[in-house]
Amino acid sequence: MDLTQAISQSGFKTVDFIILVVYLILLVGLGMFLSRDKSGKGKSASDYFLAGNTLTWWAVGASLIAANISAEQFIGMSGTGYADGIAIAAYEVMAAVTLVVIGKFLLPIMIKRKIFTIPQFLRERYNDGVGLAFSTLWLFLYVFVNLTSVAWLGALAIEQILGLQGVAVSVFGLEISMRMIIIIGLFLIAGIYSIYGGLASVAWTDVMQVVFLVGGGLVTAYIALSEIGKAMGSDVTGALGQIFGEMTTGDHAMDTHFHLVIRESASQDAFNNVPGIAAIIGGVWLTNLGYWGFNQYIIQKGLAAKNIDEAKKGLVFAGFLKILIPFIVVLPGICAYYIFEMHPEYIDKMNLQGDINVSDDAYPWLIRNFTPTGIKGLSFAALTAAIISSLASMFNSTSTLFTMDIYKKYINPKADDKKLVSVGRLTAIGALIIAAIAVKPLLGGLDQAFQYIQEYSGFIYPGIITVFGLGLLWKRASSKAAVWTAILTIPMGVLFKVTMPEVAFQFRAGYIFIILVTFFILVSYLDNRFVKCEQPAAADQKAMLTWAKILGIAGAAMVLAGLVVVLMGKSTELTTYLNDIGFQAFIFFGVLVGCNAVWLYSNSKDTKADVKALPIDLSSFSTTRGYTYGTIGICVITAILYILLW
Repeated sequence: MDLTQAISQSGFKTVDFIILVVYLILLVGLGMFLSRDKSGKGKSASDYFLAGNTLTWWAVGASLIAANISAEQFIGMSGTGYADGIAIAAYEVMAAVTLVVIGKFLLPIMIKRKIFTIPQFLRERYNDGVGLAFSTLWLFLYVFVNLTSVAWLGALAIEQILGLQGVAVSVFGLEISMRMIIIIGLFLIAGIYSIYGGLASVAWTDVMQVVFLVGGGLVTAYIALSEIGKAMGSDVTGALGQIFGEMTTGDHAMDTHFHLVIRESASQDAFNNVPGIAAIIGGVWLTNLGYWGFNQYIIQKGLAAKNIDEAKKGLVFAGFLKILIPFIVVLPGICAYYIFEMHPEYIDKMNLQGDINVSDDAYPWLIRNFTPTGIKGLSFAALTAAIISSLASMFNSTSTLFTMDIYKKYINPKADDKKLVSVGRLTAIGALIIAAIAVKPLLGGLDQAFQYIQEYSGFIYPGIITVFGLGLLWKRASSKAAVWTAILTIPMGVLFKVTMPEVAFQFRAGYIFIILVTFFILVSYLDNRFVKCEQPAAADQKAMLTWAKILGIAGAAMVLAGLVVVLMGKSTELTTYLNDIGFQAFIFFGVLVGCNAVWLYSNSKDTKADVKALPIDLSSFSTTRGYTYGTIGICVITAILYILLW
């Protein structure tokens, strides 16, 4: 089948392609317009890498979500929703809670330090070796995991939607697959404005992109339910009710698709991906804190805010948007499963075309079959927006990391702003080329790419949380402990993956965190490189000691409860159920909570501090009434979702 014939059979009409082309022209044009130099002077490093600290709260929030939502969610998470169900939404729901935690406790310290990059903070807090180690780790992660996975999933989706699987074109006598051509096209579109304009172009175009991707995603989910409802002789609400009823009762009572907490006995494969309550209180906190708090291409949007208050409000706004994501991407995957696996008779009745050969085919199959002319173009533009916005953010952050943390620090410390911006652009171009070459060898043949991203990103998150978190909050955190923790992080991940392949990766990440944080605390206390320091003011000391006791007792109780349940195994009906939903996650969560007791007690009582310790001012953690109300709103919605879909 040639290219023209394949597209003609895809269901796309001329108006759909017009909508897509107009959107892409508008996107690139807006990006170039926003990147223009209004003053007649060249861009400074702050202008290029941090948008000159001009971002408002709504720009911060929109850009955070646009950078985060990509083919990873639309395709990968929808694919996991098809295979396993709504439980994968735990990543999104708990991310909303994580965002308000980061906004209260972590981001204010980083903004006050005027941080360009996360590794820059590590250099200032520890030493050059720690900063260089994590710069290198992040660069490899961005190029070989993030850029490649987003581009691969995006191209797979576009290929499936347009019916281009297996189609190749001849270029100068070479046969090139359409998937590779699409990947290169996505890289070029994202690169044109992001590489030239820097973070300002990325962030302000993200405001437009988030409207498209949220709006287009909701429309696609609504239409899919509407069409299923027509086949049932019902409306959207009736269709959703019938799907929920069928998948939670009778022969499907143990089906995982409408349960946020998966039982191991219901599906071992699904449990390995989203292990019960570990998706609430387990390793998901490592993933979310590491991703939202210390991931350069995410937190860079918060660092570029006008001020701390704007940054905090932006994170709350992003938290509310994040709660929408399960309805945009996971629910469509469940709808596809309902039709394809439970009611295949609907395929002929609804005249549906194409197959779902692997889970990640689910969302493209829905767009191709359900969205009408015009809306199909809008949905396609939404998906394209998600892919391009994430790639643009990654290009910008990759260039920021290399330029500010490696080039300026080790290669040309005297480089002026013009030189730094030029090196940043060249670095982004280099990352584009390397990712384009590496994408197929790394990702060809995967079924659920979302799990690939989560698992292999998770190799570095236990170390990142330990080094960054304690470095920010604990005055005794030492450079020696940070260096050795950084060195051990990836080897520990590989060791646990090889020796415990059958254990859910969230549990493995939790075990690694326990080992690394214990190691870090012991080495810090044994390190003799410290200075004398004064204890905090009486009021601050009292507050720290009170919270240290509360968190210490709570953490110890969680660890004890987790150990008791695990050791009792299946001796009672209650412990059988608790083990079935992954109660061992409380061991990890208890350690995570207990760590806070350690640094709080130490900061209040110790008269010793690391030579590069940060001053801890409890007023940095104060928030406005609006922030508090927003936090309560997010937590209430989260609780309601878990009560309804436990």
